[in-house]
Amino acid sequence: MARPNKDVEALLQEYADLVLITGGDAFKARAYEKAARAIGGYHTDVSRLDAAGLREIPNVGRSIADKVTEYLRTGRMPAVEDVRARIPAGVRELMAIPTLGPRKALTLYEDLHIASVPELRDAIAEERLRDLKGFGAKTEENILHGISLMQAAGDRVQIDTAMEVAEEIVAELSALPGCERCAYAGSLRRMRETIGDVDILVAAERSEPFMAAFTRLPFTTETIAHGAKKTSIRTTKGLQIDLRVVPPDSWGAGLQYFTGSKAHNIRTREMAVRHKLKLSEYGLFHARSGRRIVSRTEEEVYARLGLPWIPPPLREDRGEVAAGLRDELPDLVTEADIRGDLHTHTDLTDGVATLEDMVEAAARRGHRYYAVTDHAPNLYMQQMTDEKMLAQRERVRELDGRHRRMRLLHGTELNIDPDGNVDWPEEFLAGFDLCVASVHSHFNQSRDALTKRLIRACEHPYVDIIGHPTTRLIGKRQPLDLDLDAVFAACARTGTALEINSHPDRLDLSDENILPAKRYGVKFAVNTDAHSTLHLDCLRYGVGTAQRGWLTAEDVINTWPLDRLRRFLRRAGRAPGPSSQG
Repeated sequence: MARPNKDVEALLQEYADLVLITGGDAFKARAYEKAARAIGGYHTDVSRLDAAGLREIPNVGRSIADKVTEYLRTGRMPAVEDVRARIPAGVRELMAIPTLGPRKALTLYEDLHIASVPELRDAIAEERLRDLKGFGAKTEENILHGISLMQAAGDRVQIDTAMEVAEEIVAELSALPGCERCAYAGSLRRMRETIGDVDILVAAERSEPFMAAFTRLPFTTETIAHGAKKTSIRTTKGLQIDLRVVPPDSWGAGLQYFTGSKAHNIRTREMAVRHKLKLSEYGLFHARSGRRIVSRTEEEVYARLGLPWIPPPLREDRGEVAAGLRDELPDLVTEADIRGDLHTHTDLTDGVATLEDMVEAAARRGHRYYAVTDHAPNLYMQQMTDEKMLAQRERVRELDGRHRRMRLLHGTELNIDPDGNVDWPEEFLAGFDLCVASVHSHFNQSRDALTKRLIRACEHPYVDIIGHPTTRLIGKRQPLDLDLDAVFAACARTGTALEINSHPDRLDLSDENILPAKRYGVKFAVNTDAHSTLHLDCLRYGVGTAQRGWLTAEDVINTWPLDRLRRFLRRAGRAPGPSSQG
């Protein structure tokens, strides 16, 4: 996503929140939320559009387009600044707590004069919130959860934010004379879901030109340290970027060292010691003579230790070294293995792109099949009806075959209600090519109730995939309190796939949960849950998470040819749809 789109999205979402907190029109706030999502997911950099071009974006009317145009021209949006000025800074600090809504933040400020997170913690400890209307012991528990989520996130950013900056830097530095190699390393290369700081590595004979260019990048706000071997900057978003320049003949050792993880590096250094060697960022050396043996490539370094090359997502000291010694490392699933996306949305519900635009974008990605799965009626705000869904199915069938190499599937994302039931009767569900079922409400049920709820959904004959299974939002909402072992066993027993949702807000299932689920024999679907054409590009993050969970292509149903996928989807006996080898 273009950076201006992100900035405008954040500003309009803030305005929507501020409208609500000041008692403004809820419909106005909703309009700005919709416009924020639409601009955030728009395929064109909005800074290149005039007011007329902005009004072509869904949900962006004249008033919003004028405000955005002014912001892009001046860097200011007076309407937002005016409302900000009416909200005390302390309230805005409280609004940053994920589980605390804007109106509750204002109530805390006006009634209890709470204007900071520490003051809120103290008030909860003293049980002072319980006298306020709409507050109670459960509210206090939720707020404390929100505070812990916010503090756990700290200065870490989501993987897509870090990736965007890292790839821009790599492109800039790679173009400089004398650059032999350039790559990002660290936790970003290992595809962790959040990133503390970004590590960039350059192989060159001279470091000075790269260090100087690095500090002059347009998004640099502060040079933290500047040296011949390492320079660190801070970006406008507060992200720290560390650049290291190594000699070209040390590239492999440097990349291995700075990729980490720390625990993995300790394990490999211990192996080096057992071989009477010493491993550092400059190479693998004889411990006694100091003579360098290998260093130019990672493959050489690992081979000299008696190991195959270990893919970066596995380098977490979770048994990858032992598996390498036994020649049992998995052949990890790759983005190229993914033949199709089985969970996406259009503007029929809460997406921001038309069916036709989503299909075109999927075809450009080279998918062999593509499923549209708009929300079912029990997510009331989406106002789905039987008639709307059947009309969409007709249009999907008309579009199927237009892209010679890609077949279309018509599905839906069902809502798993508190008892484990889903929208629509079985006779209606039989008409879909596939059904994803997800929890969208009642997150605070007991562990036992939530577990039974998920298991019952798995047992439904027309539920093929459980979408974003733990419902977590990284840094904003805790995962459901589930007996995951029981859910994994149910999925394995019923043949229900678990989704690895690729959206950077979710990455759900997480890699920690994929590992045990795989041991139960569960199958997975790596989907984007795309609500815009740009979201289709998030597939890489789901694949990275799948790799961290040691998954192969065989474990992931949307790597399979369409005929095999359809046999999996028809296990409940539904009528077959269009077929292709895929």
